[in-house]
Amino acid sequence: MSKEINIEELKSIIEPYVQNKENWDNLTDETDFINDLEINSANLVDIVLDIEDAFEIEIDNESMEQMLTIKSSITVIKDKINNK
Repeated sequence: MSKEINIEELKSIIEPYVQNKENWDNLTDETDFINDLEINSANLVDIVLDIEDAFEIEIDNESMEQMLTIKSSITVIKDKINNK
């Protein structure tokens, strides 16, 4: 049985990398990891690796490039879970 995505679990993965705590406190689906949360590109790779481990999925480079907001990340994760 596939693991269902949990927004709180996703947030717990992202939070350690957040530089802009004020924007983190006002998080929305459209919050941009780089522009709003000031997460650098190296840490985005770490986030993707953490997401892969947490949800037991593999994220290809094309999908990773789409994961720039909370909403887009959830979409990619759901797609990967459903296609396992």
